[in-house]
Amino acid sequence: MNTTIRQRLEALRAEMEKEGIDYYLIPTSDFHSSEYVDGYFKTREYFSGFTGSNGTLVVGQDMAGLWTDGRYFIQAARELEGTGIDLFRMQEEGVPEIPDFLCGKMKEGQTLGFDGRTVSCKEGRKLEKKLSGKMAGEKGIRIRYEQDLAEKIWTERPELPCHKITVLPEEISGKSTEEKLDEVRKKVKEAGAEYLLLSKLDDLMWLLNIRGSDVACNPVALSYGFLTPDKVYFFIQQPEVTEEFKKYAKENNIVLRDYHEIADFLKQYEYKGKVFLDEGSSSYALFKIVTGRTGYVAGNSPTELMKAVKNETELARIEEVYRKDSAAVIKFIYWLKKNIGKQEITEVSAAEYLDNLRRNTDGFLDLSFPTISAYKDSAAMMHYEATAENHKVLSPEGMLLVDSGGQYIGGTTDVTRTIVLGEISDEIKKHFTLVAVGMLQLTDAKFLYGCTGRNLDILARQPLWNCGIDYKCGTGHGIGYMLNVHEGPQNIRWRFPDSFKEAVIEPGMLVSNEPGVYKENSHGIRTENILVARNAEKNGDGQFMCFDTLTFVPIDREAIELSYMQPIDVERLDRYHARVYEKTQQYLTQEEREWLREATAPLRK
Repeated sequence: MNTTIRQRLEALRAEMEKEGIDYYLIPTSDFHSSEYVDGYFKTREYFSGFTGSNGTLVVGQDMAGLWTDGRYFIQAARELEGTGIDLFRMQEEGVPEIPDFLCGKMKEGQTLGFDGRTVSCKEGRKLEKKLSGKMAGEKGIRIRYEQDLAEKIWTERPELPCHKITVLPEEISGKSTEEKLDEVRKKVKEAGAEYLLLSKLDDLMWLLNIRGSDVACNPVALSYGFLTPDKVYFFIQQPEVTEEFKKYAKENNIVLRDYHEIADFLKQYEYKGKVFLDEGSSSYALFKIVTGRTGYVAGNSPTELMKAVKNETELARIEEVYRKDSAAVIKFIYWLKKNIGKQEITEVSAAEYLDNLRRNTDGFLDLSFPTISAYKDSAAMMHYEATAENHKVLSPEGMLLVDSGGQYIGGTTDVTRTIVLGEISDEIKKHFTLVAVGMLQLTDAKFLYGCTGRNLDILARQPLWNCGIDYKCGTGHGIGYMLNVHEGPQNIRWRFPDSFKEAVIEPGMLVSNEPGVYKENSHGIRTENILVARNAEKNGDGQFMCFDTLTFVPIDREAIELSYMQPIDVERLDRYHARVYEKTQQYLTQEEREWLREATAPLRK
């Protein structure tokens, strides 16, 4: 029994009873609908013990349930054990969405509570719509979104993060803030609005050519933006503002306001038109303020798509960064294979060795996420995290999955390799080979402009589907530029739940390519490269597109079983490996180059 979590839930229920709240909803996000959040915002983790990056906790007086996606089914089941919290596996047959669940559970006169700053406008409106039939009349269901009940219980809550921000020079950003603001204002005007409310942190960092460090591994600063036809009101904690940024702000007509003033500002501003806001990233609390004062236009913020399409300066720097980062991963694999069984290596020490290789790479700033180092069955949990207290010791058998990345001056990286340490089963070889075949099949895709990730997903997934195997997540996500490792609006997946946007693949977009196999209590395999979309030929049939590869790390030939490959699959892997050697050998020692030459040799000599 998990006594700590049960005690925290009972304390929460006591506060709910005092406030007249029957059900309380706690999402993962911060005030900006961020995927990864600072410790201050980890309320759901505090009350549930679940540490994954996606999940929503619903607490009633006689129940508690956690909803999460397929990446975390195994992890959540383990972490929730003994807490009294039921696991709701999202998108599985018979599992209701949260609004449907609440609609079925809540009775006349009851109240649903949540902190409206941490619930998106989109999710808040879904709850409103689903419960609307039961909200009418004096005894109808009520929604209260003004209270953070954790404030009264979580006595050791971390402080709100607050760090200095830096300004990116144009030789790194490739486009001035003035140019970006002009383009965004034009898009806002075309949408029929006068103003833009921006809550999404990476969009704000991109728009203003700045970076922060308020979220681990994500170079963003807690902030809001309100764009008018001639000004930008930028809400940020004042200790973060440097003299350099004050000067920069004045030059770009950016009016600096305190971070905590955003709600009062929106209540008092004299509007002369509608406000454009993105319902997926704007909070429900701010949405209610805006719609109480003026009209609004809903849509995808123009900053999101503009940020996703990298300019030529960004692409040139990204390509250089990926070659150096790939070399660091190659050095790690060489070291691991050379030393396994000769010295003690754990999941933790392996991750630390790779992290240090990145730290010694030119231009390194930070990790882009905590390195996932998962041995044998641990790899079946997609986002497994080894700790000093809970980790495995590696031995010369089985496989190690390592998913890692870095933040550099000029790019953000993300790469996964599953590495053979010794004897593996025929089943694992089969799974590994099918993953490689799918990954390379998507890499070589040629497609017409207008396709989205829904059209392309089958290329990576088909070899596994043919064998009755699936991975319960998407195949690919966008990548930021010195920003968040997960970026939209582009995604490669076969289905798009409400939380995901479906976007056309544009030239200049980066996307990950990461099929996998995850077998509980046995093994996990993932092979991930990053691709950039390019224009191919244009003819009477339209504009064709293709992908270029940015990641150049060998795929472990020791786990390849040729009987599961067609000649075209062998040719693709050999062609990729030839480029791996060509692009990275200059960064390696003589010994490392000799090893890489063998590791990338043709499958059939």
